[in-house]
Amino acid sequence: MSWQPQEEPLRQLAQALKDSLSGHDPAVQKNAELMLKQAKSAPEINNYLAFLFTSSQPPASLDISQPNYHAARSAAAIMLKNDVKMSYKSIPEDSKAYIRSIVLNALQDPNAQMRNYAGNVITEVVRQGGILGWPSILMELISLVSNDGGSVPEQAQDGAMGALCKICEDNRRALDKEYSGQRPLDFLFPKFIEFTSHSIPKVRANALAAMNVFIPDKPAAVLTNLDPLLLSLFRLAGDSNSEVRKHVCRAFIHVAEISPEKIIPHMDGLVDYMVTQQRSVDDTELALDAAEFWLCVGEDDNLRGSLGPYLPKIVPVLLESMVYSEDDILRLEGEKEDAEQEDREQDIRPTFASAKATRGGTTNGDVSEADKHLAADDDLSEGEIDDWDDDDDDYGGDPEEQWNLRKCSAAALDVLASVFHQPVFEVTLPYLKENLVHAEWPNREAAVLALGAVADGCMDDVQPHLPELTRYLISLLNDKEPVVRQITCWSLGRYSSWASHLDRAGQQEFFEPMMDGILKRMLDGNKRVQEAAASAFANLEEKANAQLTPYCSVIVRQFVECFARYKDRNMFILYDCVQTLAEHVGPALANPELVQTLMPALVQRWNKVSDQSREMFPLLECLSYVATALGDTFAAFAQPIFARCIKIVHQNLEECFVANNNPGFDEPEKDFLVTSLDLLSAIIQALDDQKGTELVATSQPNVFEMLAYCMKDPNNDVRQSAYALLGDCAIYVFPQLQPFLPSILEILIAQLELDPSITDVEDNGFSVINNACWSVGEIAMRQREGMAPYVERLLQKLATILFNAKVPMSLNENAAIALGRLGIGSAQALAPHLATFAPYFLQAIKNVDWTDEKGHALNGFIKIVLCNPQAMEQCLLDFFAEMASAPNAFVQGPGIVDGPMEPFQQALVQYKNMIPDFDSFLHHLPPVKEQALRSTYHL
Repeated sequence: MSWQPQEEPLRQLAQALKDSLSGHDPAVQKNAELMLKQAKSAPEINNYLAFLFTSSQPPASLDISQPNYHAARSAAAIMLKNDVKMSYKSIPEDSKAYIRSIVLNALQDPNAQMRNYAGNVITEVVRQGGILGWPSILMELISLVSNDGGSVPEQAQDGAMGALCKICEDNRRALDKEYSGQRPLDFLFPKFIEFTSHSIPKVRANALAAMNVFIPDKPAAVLTNLDPLLLSLFRLAGDSNSEVRKHVCRAFIHVAEISPEKIIPHMDGLVDYMVTQQRSVDDTELALDAAEFWLCVGEDDNLRGSLGPYLPKIVPVLLESMVYSEDDILRLEGEKEDAEQEDREQDIRPTFASAKATRGGTTNGDVSEADKHLAADDDLSEGEIDDWDDDDDDYGGDPEEQWNLRKCSAAALDVLASVFHQPVFEVTLPYLKENLVHAEWPNREAAVLALGAVADGCMDDVQPHLPELTRYLISLLNDKEPVVRQITCWSLGRYSSWASHLDRAGQQEFFEPMMDGILKRMLDGNKRVQEAAASAFANLEEKANAQLTPYCSVIVRQFVECFARYKDRNMFILYDCVQTLAEHVGPALANPELVQTLMPALVQRWNKVSDQSREMFPLLECLSYVATALGDTFAAFAQPIFARCIKIVHQNLEECFVANNNPGFDEPEKDFLVTSLDLLSAIIQALDDQKGTELVATSQPNVFEMLAYCMKDPNNDVRQSAYALLGDCAIYVFPQLQPFLPSILEILIAQLELDPSITDVEDNGFSVINNACWSVGEIAMRQREGMAPYVERLLQKLATILFNAKVPMSLNENAAIALGRLGIGSAQALAPHLATFAPYFLQAIKNVDWTDEKGHALNGFIKIVLCNPQAMEQCLLDFFAEMASAPNAFVQGPGIVDGPMEPFQQALVQYKNMIPDFDSFLHHLPPVKEQALRSTYHL
């Protein structure tokens, strides 16, 4: 006999579940929550929850109204799903069997919400128990949707398809695995195609949604069914249900991504279809899905060209879609001046620290950042947040600041402009002429957005119009509507490269008014305009670069005023403005007047921000750039900042220790470590050696003891910054570092181990090893003979990197530089292995620019060669060719220290004595190389 509940426990549970949702009486709600917490330990609790949730009518024993019963069922479903999720393994087998036997009943419930809950529970059971844990469920659901026998109610067909869709979303990979030689997806996918002909619109929509889960992964089940899928999509294109058409749009996009050749023959009809769907003013989600098609096709090398003939159809609908909706207009119109209002905590978006750039001879520290793309990244995992200063965030101040039809259309216009250039501008120009001067602000605003969107792709075509357009845009900086001022800042920022590279007269006429206008808007009465102006000015700084130097005084004074007036949220972008200025004008910022103006404002903010505030990340990063720009002038501010960085690192390491030894404690955010280590590096580089030495010598706790822990941190970004700091310490404060080298070198050698699991060349695990290689070289340059205990192990690790063709070239190059520098003091120890690593060393080093670091590496390598010249037999000509490539100034210019000139001349003499007909041997070099070798080294 099937399990049956007892009346009294069922009544108590139903009451507690209802009361747990009772927001009007906190005491009752809290008591109910306590009761439910106690009930969780009852062995049959999940049976009771399943019984309540799946019974559409209250059992006779329950004296409860229908609305209250509905609330109790909802709470039971949620509690059951969460219990399955959190404690599936501990649920008794007979209870699991009961849940599986009864939960399908709820798919027939008259209430759509209950059917939805049933799908959630079924999906969770499958996810936790695996496909084989409930092998019949897929067939049972398919049978319900198929209406086998013709007696299944419509709501059950709908509920079953909803459950199937959820199972697909949560078990995408599991459904494409083999079980006893069969893959569930091979059976499911054709069934979903069949269900797209179902009479119930929601079943059709969910069948499409389920297929859209799998199409991007290109499993065999999809590829073998592409033609029938496309037939279904074309048939459904005219479906009366907008939800169905929405999934049709998404499916076409997925098919275009995985199999563009299937799409191209149908482009004519698809363009008309997507244009029509994008004009669905009553369904903005459908319109957005259609607009995504242009982005997808425009970014695909195989598809983009096929859009050319249709630009006169596509561009106008994109322009139409960039005007704010009526609801947004009502929210935005007459937006208040709010610059004096304090920010709410939830409005202050987090920012994330980036690790110190890969260091060493091949990259030399800084990595330039590509222009940010206009389109939002809609492929973020749950919990991730877009970089908060991405350009798309400035697409006009949407209240929700989320990806929408307007932003997607602007991004698509940008992509098409970058592909087709003039044809896009020809279609856009009449719209701009009509709407830039439109009486209604939403039209003006959309036209300014369009003008900014085509900036990169159509610059040559826009340029003849820019003198007139720039004057007009500058006037719009004073528009009465904040949202117009906001988008105008953004658009002007997109044209700042043009203005900043004009001749002197042109700069006076256009660049200076543009810069002045944006700077003034940084102190706008509206916070969103402030943010857009600051973001635009940071963009202008990037484009104008050192040409900003004459204007530093005006810029810095405005920044200081912003520091005085900005609330917390806009401080984040203000730091970006300051650091970008420091990066691009460099030592010009060290002018005493500028230092006395800027630094008090930064120090005041530094003193206000707490050690635990997320604002500390961008502030530390900003100060790193400022310290680098000011150089030794930063010394006046260095001591308290250096000491606080040490304190932050120490606090973070202590919190890490507590969290590692107490599972209940959360691990602290590693961004505190990353940005503090980077600022310590910047200060040590900025100050003269004596001042840097004093800071390091007096640090409490000792900087090198903490650095050793950071070098072992499991977080890649922390280790990357730690090894950057280690290398800088080797360069600037080596006497203080030297006593700690025995322990630090052991950690460093372990870090040089290549992890076989790292296969992605973008993985910053490689960047960590890069910085570790660089720091080995810097230490070896100064420790020299003291490296003897570590040489064999360092050689083994560095050679393993050199021999690996799969690692990034930059890592091979940094390993070669480190190995060569190691040879300066350890040539005798390395010489016996020369024949093994010499060809790889020469292959890597030839791609490195002729810098001091390359000179040091070649110097050390030649010293190894001098100890074992015979070992070069297989690659001697390569060696000579590389040395012949050295610029004259590099090998014999003034001030060359530890360069390769002298040891190489010794090597040439040695080989001249070893090779009987040395001149004939040199003839094997290309004539240009031979001549350079003879000339440079006086042969």
